[in-house]
Amino acid sequence: MEFEFTDQNFDQEVIASEKPVLVDFWAPWCGPCQMMGPVIEQLAEEMGEAAKVGKVNVDENGDVSAKFGIMSIPALKIFKGGKVVKEYVGVQSKEALKKALEELA
Repeated sequence: MEFEFTDQNFDQEVIASEKPVLVDFWAPWCGPCQMMGPVIEQLAEEMGEAAKVGKVNVDENGDVSAKFGIMSIPALKIFKGGKVVKEYVGVQSKEALKKALEELA
């Protein structure tokens, strides 16, 4: 299941998670972000209970976006133990992201 992370739930859903969490920072007006949408949805389904996968709309959640220095989107960050352990900018393949999550799960 794909999660929608916000300024309000980010600490609870991402930082406090015992599982690895992939966060896709995106915006509705961003073409490359739209290309990542189906990849994120498929990845969420394939990872199941092993990891959390979700999105942060940077237009609606400026606090979280600023906290993690999001300057270009799509920006993808993988969190483990409350910390960023991997970072990507731009469109990524589902296979590369899945491999990264599986190594941390």
